[in-house]
Amino acid sequence: MLSVVAAVRDIGRLREISAVLVRHGFGEIVHRAGFGRTKRSKEHARGHAKELDDKPAPSLDAPDLPEIPEHEAKRGEDERGTIALPERARLVLQDLGPSFVKLGQIASTRSDVLPAELIVELKKLQDAVPPVPFPEIRQVVESSLGDTLEDLYVSFDEAPLAAASIGQVHRAVLDVDGEHVKVVVKVQRPGVGATVARDLELLHVMAAMLERGLPETKIYSPVGLVQQFDRSITSELNFVIEADNAERFAENFASRGDVRVPKVYRRVTSKHVLTLEFFDGVKVDRAVEAGYFGPEIARRATAVVVKMAFEDGFFHADPHPGNVIIMGKTDDPVIGLIDLGMVGRLSPELRDRCVDLMVAAVRKDAYAVADALYAIGKPTKKVDMREYRAHVALLAEKYLGRRLEEIDLPSMIRDLVQGAMKFGIEIPPDFLLVGKALMTIEGTGKELDPSLDVFAVAAPLFLELLRKRYSPQRIGNELIRGVGELSRAGYDMPMQAREVLEDLRLGRLAIRAIDPELPRAADRLGRRLFTALVVATLLGSGSLLISHMHDTIGIGMLISAGLVWLGHALVDLRRGPKAS
Repeated sequence: MLSVVAAVRDIGRLREISAVLVRHGFGEIVHRAGFGRTKRSKEHARGHAKELDDKPAPSLDAPDLPEIPEHEAKRGEDERGTIALPERARLVLQDLGPSFVKLGQIASTRSDVLPAELIVELKKLQDAVPPVPFPEIRQVVESSLGDTLEDLYVSFDEAPLAAASIGQVHRAVLDVDGEHVKVVVKVQRPGVGATVARDLELLHVMAAMLERGLPETKIYSPVGLVQQFDRSITSELNFVIEADNAERFAENFASRGDVRVPKVYRRVTSKHVLTLEFFDGVKVDRAVEAGYFGPEIARRATAVVVKMAFEDGFFHADPHPGNVIIMGKTDDPVIGLIDLGMVGRLSPELRDRCVDLMVAAVRKDAYAVADALYAIGKPTKKVDMREYRAHVALLAEKYLGRRLEEIDLPSMIRDLVQGAMKFGIEIPPDFLLVGKALMTIEGTGKELDPSLDVFAVAAPLFLELLRKRYSPQRIGNELIRGVGELSRAGYDMPMQAREVLEDLRLGRLAIRAIDPELPRAADRLGRRLFTALVVATLLGSGSLLISHMHDTIGIGMLISAGLVWLGHALVDLRRGPKAS
């Protein structure tokens, strides 16, 4: 196994990660995966390897492997006996800083691969960091936008409105066609790109080594989680992408007056600076205190998430209370969506499959639920459909037997996804993000209205989507598309047939068939030929020696020939049933 030291450049950061893992009781992982060593680990490497299923970490003896202080190991052993594993995992991510907190937040959406108790802990991770001093913020803004702060904005508050791991938000006033407009300016933290790049490099290497050093971790897909995190964090680091997301959401909700997305001011927006319209309102979890009617806000917010996911196929992946602002009159609230860096997407086909899943649940058809979930996912191995359907039917009993308003949609999605996972059906990450978004909005909504029923709010939209799916217009469009594909196939077929006939005429056509038994048969034939040559040689030599009065040696060769033939026959007999 390649030492992690040879694959990364920042040994100091590797030492820090290893120390934090050991401090929180994950020393076994550090030793087996080869991330570091304590003074005692080198002395007891062989005994430790034998204790851990005889799987030593070859990199334990690397001279440049980070050495973990012994007091950290002792502290980790004490913590392991007093704190549960999920909580220790959260503490590790918390101690390692912003990049790892983000990783934990992404991992909290993967209910298909991670245990429920770990998901609960990961959801507690808070993306809060000390604010960056204002002179550094000024430098980022001016270098990114190419002008002085005073020329870019009418005013710019030095005190931050909020500070997070990727960016820091300040209030400002912008001159737009002679009018002073209140805005918020999101500024990327200095050096965060290099920090994330460094941590990503380590994470990719460590995830691969973790799967190799601890094969039992493969069921949690460390490499897959890091790849998903890489895609998400890379998008969040480019504020232009968030600006594009905001404009797309604004277009999707252009016909609705009860939902707003902040306007993007492109003149003062770049990869590291994002200037948006300021929303003067309250966070959704404080709306009731501000005089708004809780049940109405809960219903509207839920309908917004359902529309984004299942109608538009482009949704806010993290609609927690801090990202939903309530504005407008108390009797006619307007929902504002902010922090649009993390989004999910559902293709039209996946949306159709999701609608099939919900309709099957409404019809109380357990087999249809199983088939829809199978269509949503991607089987990684052959699935016994009879057993799979029976298992899903058993899981779905507690939901399908209830009335529509009693069905807990987020819990149903979570249980069904975990059931599919047991049969090797891989569920798309974006579908899991939908589940997370629904669970988040349901949790917030039930604080505003304890009687909120997500499924009841979603059902009319699902029925409308189903009606549109079988509308004459859509069927006509699909028919036209099918005729077009058939026409292209008809156009290509004569040309392809001509190429085949031309190859046949010139002798270039070759047909190759793969017989899975051919290697075994060739091996058997080779052994028989070898045995035949040896036996023939021994028989010939023995006969020749006997004819020249060397009876003892000749008879010995004849006996050897018989033994060789008998040995081959016994071996062939033993291999025969396996071959068949």
